[in-house]
Amino acid sequence: MKTFLFMLVMLTGAVITAQAQQTTQAKKDTTVTELIGRYTFPDGSVVEQVEVTFDSTGLNMVSDAGTSVLQKLGVDSFALVSFQGTAVFKRDENKKVKTVIIDAVGYHLEGKKEDTAAATRPVALLPDMHKQYALAPLTR
Repeated sequence: MKTFLFMLVMLTGAVITAQAQQTTQAKKDTTVTELIGRYTFPDGSVVEQVEVTFDSTGLNMVSDAGTSVLQKLGVDSFALVSFQGTAVFKRDENKKVKTVIIDAVGYHLEGKKEDTAAATRPVALLPDMHKQYALAPLTR
């Protein structure tokens, strides 16, 4: 009986630990996905835009200047490994990521995150495109 009770307690502890790890991983994945997207910089900046992506190597920042792995320093701050710099993501009052501040290789850049809804707006033009490429009806 003591052995059975001991095994039950151990099994319960293992299940609780596994569940806690899954919850932590889910929060981590949500934080990472909030950062993913395209950030644009003012005209005349060293780079016009950067794109934050996630792949098997982790979080990356891709631009015309090159690609760098983002190594986590804090909640929303990362080291730009390839450029010996930092990237800090700023959120609004609703905790939504709005900007990124990059300090690397002597440059200070502030970019705004593109709205994902704005990126899909050109698709709304498709219904009118049929007028330009109208096909004659088939006749027999």
